[in-house]
Amino acid sequence: MSVDEDFSLVMEDNESQTSMEGILSAIQKIKVQHSQLLKEQQDLSKARDDQVELAEKFRQRTDKWKRTLEEDEIIQVRDVASERKELAHLADEQSRIKMEIQRTLEELKHEEHSTQSLKQQTDVSTAAVPEKKVVFTGATADGEIQNFAVKPRIVYPMEDGTALITFEEEIVVQKILSLREHKVDLGSDVVITLEAKPIQLLMPGQIEMDTHVCPRRILVSDLPKKLPEDRLLDKLEIHFAKRKNGGGEVDESDMLHDSGNVVITFAENNVAKGLTDKLYHDVEFDKVKKHRVKVTPFLNGEITNFQTRLSQCGRTVLLTGIPDIMEQENLQDLLEIHFQKTSTGGGEIDAFLYNPVGQRTMALFEEDCPAEDQS
Repeated sequence: MSVDEDFSLVMEDNESQTSMEGILSAIQKIKVQHSQLLKEQQDLSKARDDQVELAEKFRQRTDKWKRTLEEDEIIQVRDVASERKELAHLADEQSRIKMEIQRTLEELKHEEHSTQSLKQQTDVSTAAVPEKKVVFTGATADGEIQNFAVKPRIVYPMEDGTALITFEEEIVVQKILSLREHKVDLGSDVVITLEAKPIQLLMPGQIEMDTHVCPRRILVSDLPKKLPEDRLLDKLEIHFAKRKNGGGEVDESDMLHDSGNVVITFAENNVAKGLTDKLYHDVEFDKVKKHRVKVTPFLNGEITNFQTRLSQCGRTVLLTGIPDIMEQENLQDLLEIHFQKTSTGGGEIDAFLYNPVGQRTMALFEEDCPAEDQS
C-alpha cells in the first residue's frame, strides 16, 4: 500500500466516521421532521375532521333552517289565506251591517213619518170634529159592539139570453142548482131547456185605510142654514183668503151636501194648520152681524190593503140559454110561473130580471141583510 493509499484509507475512516454521524444527525433530523410531519398530519387530520364535523353541523343546521323556512312558508301561506278569508268575511259583514244600517234608517224614517202622521191625527181631538146633533128617540137595541162596515153595491153585467131569479129561501136555490137543467113548457108544444148556474161575485174581503191630515184643506162647519150656496161659498172664500184672518190664496171651495159642511182648499201648505188651531172664526156673511163657524182639519184617506174574495149568492140563481122566441114580457111571465111551482123545484120569488138576446143589462147586487125585528 502506498503512502497515498494509506492516506486515502485514513481519510476514508475519518470520512466514514464523519458520514455516519452526519447520517445519524440527518436521520435524527428526519425523525424530528417526521414527527413534525406526523404531528402536522394529525393536526391537519384533526382540523379536517373538525371541518367535516363543522360542515355536517352547518349542513344539519341548514337543513333544519330550510325545513323551518318551508314550514314557516306553509304557515305563512295558510295564515295569509286565513287572513284573506277573514278579510272577505269582514267585508261581507261590513256590507251586511251597512245594509242593515240603511234598512234601519229607512225603517226609522218610516216610523218617524208614521209617528208624525199619528201625531197629526191625534191632534185632531174630539173637540175639533164637526159637531153632529143627535137625539134619543126611545128605540132600544142589543148592546153589541159593531165594527165599521162597508155595504157593497156590485154591478153585474148580464149576458144576453139569461135571467136572474132571487128566491125568498136559499133552499129553493139549492134545489134549482141540483137539478141544473130545467125544461120549461111555453105552451103550443114549445119546450125550452135552460141551465141553472150559481152566481159568483168578487166581494171586498178586507179593506185597510190610512188617514192623514191634509195640509192644504180645512173643513168648515156650523154654517148658516138659510144662505144660498153660491153666496155662502163666496163669503167663505173672501174671508179665508185674507191674511189678516190667518188665511191665504184659495184654490177652490166645495159644499158637502150630505153634511152641509164646506171644504176649502188653499194654494199653500202652511195655511190650514193655523186656521184649525184657532178652531172658531167669525165670518161676515151679512152686514148686520158676524156668524161664528168651526174650522177643523180635513182628513185624506188612502187604501193600503184591499183584499177580495169570491162569494156565492145564497138566494139568487142564473138561468142561461133562453132563446128569443116570443115577446120579452110574455116569456118573463112564463119563466116566473114555472119557477114559482114547487113541483118544478121552485118557490116564492123576490126578484126576477130577464135580459133578452141582443140586449145589454146591468144587474145591481147589494148586501143581503136580514129584516130587523120591529117588535
